[in-house]
Amino acid sequence: MAYYLKKTKLKGRTYLSIDESFYSQEKKGTAHKCYKSLGSVETLIKNGMADPVSFYQQEVDRLNSRKKQDGVPMISERSPFLFSGYFPLKSILERLDVRKYVSLFSLTSDFKYDLYSVLSSLIYARSVNPCSKRRTFHEVLPYLFEPHDFSYDQMMDALSFLGANYEKFVEIFNVQVSRLYGLDTSKTYFDCTNFYFEIDREDDFRKKGPSKEYQKSPIVGLGLLLDSHQIPIGMKMYPGNASEKPILRDVIDNLKKKNNITGRTIHVADKGLNCAQNIAFSKKNGDGYLFSKSVKVLPEKEKKWVLLEQGFKEVRDKNKRLIYRYKSCVDEFPYDVIHEGRRATIHLKEKRLLTYNPDLAAKKKYEINRMVEKAKSLTMSGAKKNEYGDSGKYVSFTDGDGKKACVSINQKAIDNDLTFAGYNLLVTSELNMADTDIYNTYHNLWRIEESFKLMKSDLDARPAFVQKEDTIKGHFLICYLTVLLERLFQFKVLDDRFPSTEIFGFLKGFKIVKSETKSINVTAYTDFIGHLAKATGLPLTNYFLSDTQIKSIMNYKFSTKSIWKD
Repeated sequence: MAYYLKKTKLKGRTYLSIDESFYSQEKKGTAHKCYKSLGSVETLIKNGMADPVSFYQQEVDRLNSRKKQDGVPMISERSPFLFSGYFPLKSILERLDVRKYVSLFSLTSDFKYDLYSVLSSLIYARSVNPCSKRRTFHEVLPYLFEPHDFSYDQMMDALSFLGANYEKFVEIFNVQVSRLYGLDTSKTYFDCTNFYFEIDREDDFRKKGPSKEYQKSPIVGLGLLLDSHQIPIGMKMYPGNASEKPILRDVIDNLKKKNNITGRTIHVADKGLNCAQNIAFSKKNGDGYLFSKSVKVLPEKEKKWVLLEQGFKEVRDKNKRLIYRYKSCVDEFPYDVIHEGRRATIHLKEKRLLTYNPDLAAKKKYEINRMVEKAKSLTMSGAKKNEYGDSGKYVSFTDGDGKKACVSINQKAIDNDLTFAGYNLLVTSELNMADTDIYNTYHNLWRIEESFKLMKSDLDARPAFVQKEDTIKGHFLICYLTVLLERLFQFKVLDDRFPSTEIFGFLKGFKIVKSETKSINVTAYTDFIGHLAKATGLPLTNYFLSDTQIKSIMNYKFSTKSIWKD
């Protein structure tokens, strides 16, 4: 028989009670009854209790201790599950040997805890069961293989310190990753996204801006940089209302200075970051660029070249189905830049690759026609301007007779979008790069999109519940480092033979149930587990596991090279 703290979710609130477990003769098994009802966490915090869960957990411990002294046998109130799937990330993190550098921060800060222990524990917890920091502390960290020795307040203090110094920690990891695995910055891939916060008011960091997820809540922006092999090598956080375009220059400039990178690198980004200042920045630093550009904003002379049928080459699949068409040209093109506070026009010689994708064209035309139908419907019903949303670009709003604005369908805008649906233009400084290499290099940007997806979906990076700027940055640093370790495992150890979805499925799903006499592997079998067990010789498919076998799994040392023997 034992007491335990029960948490019940009801209508968005968390209610606490101290319940008692006991053996029921009637049920011939364990039963439960309420010993004391405590109320909701939200009300207790409002009444001045800083951490109700920790406070009442201590009361539960006292009650159980008293019963133990009275000689009453107790059943365990602790879940028998252990999260064990993070062992590949643990192996890579330990091999990176960042502990010695992280520990040096204690020389100038009066930590009462081990900063590396907090950092590593939060990474492992994020990979196996992403949730709020409070739930992480109470419901995830106690069930990791390694015990933690820090309080909730110390964890939040460490998270704030990590956030305030996140660029230094990115630099530490870059140096160690480069030393161990090597970094290839001959091409760097960059993109930005943003994360929303479920709050009503803005502050100095969380600002309302154009959300990637069409949220109206305040957001923060995050820029992510990958090397040629899609390994994360840089991140930058910025207020949600700030422009993305200068972030590329900040991140790359910071990366080169802090990592002593002197070689030439090609900056690859999508049309959202294509601007004259970023192109001029690349050229000034002796670097190259490869950006996409909207064909709809080209001058009329260049639009005519786009629509000319001459010069196209075709790429087809094995069934002779057209995948895309392409053609290219090399010429000098004007760019307006700001130099020493004044606007100037420069002419740059660059290669332009035009592609036409029939599948993309069909998709775009379908989306355009849907928006047009929506615009026509709203126009007929006399809707307000703010009700049109994205379909508003196909409507013209003009002053009427002074009483009411006139609304009409903008057929010219519709025809323009339909005409150029399916076309994409890539612009690059690399005049001698083959057309297919340009195409393939640019399309590796999907790895950044996948990294953002990992953060938002697999790691539940949003909505974020931390409030202060430094803890927000610390939260995203943990997400970034978790993605970094997963990518090293995926690309360097597994040789990119498995998608990230299968890897994160394993990280979250591999669990062991420990008992007094034996341990049981309750993980459902997958092909990934089978292949990993065969390549490493670990007993990952065993049902029963001894303590020695569990230690062999959790302490396994992956090499810096691929584990596959072809």
